[in-house]
Amino acid sequence: MLASLDISASGLAAQRTRMDVIAQNIANAHTTRDAEGRPFPYRRQEVLFAPSSGSGPGVSVAEIRPDATPPRRVWDPGHPDAIDGYVAYPNVNVIQEMVDMTLASRSYEANVTAIETAKSMYGAALRILG
Repeated sequence: MLASLDISASGLAAQRTRMDVIAQNIANAHTTRDAEGRPFPYRRQEVLFAPSSGSGPGVSVAEIRPDATPPRRVWDPGHPDAIDGYVAYPNVNVIQEMVDMTLASRSYEANVTAIETAKSMYGAALRILG
């Protein structure tokens, strides 16, 4: 009976992780150096979902992995990170990230609505029985 709440709660957690990763991608859209200061651009991260492996139905984050798309190369010989005149920029498309963020946000809202509806139905059932 409470499985619907568990499913929606797992969806909330998964979409929250997705939104966090998207925010990280956007924040690093122009990062041309790695944490050690070397001229290696940030690599976009993507979230992969899978069915929950727990006791009930739902979804979980299977993996957060780097996107295999190569970095963007931009001609800017005056840039301190330029190699042979080209700067390697992250493979992050901010417009696509914003679209993904909107989709994740809508999915999050749908799960919240499902939880509220289930709570309302359970409350109505208890009033009928009591």
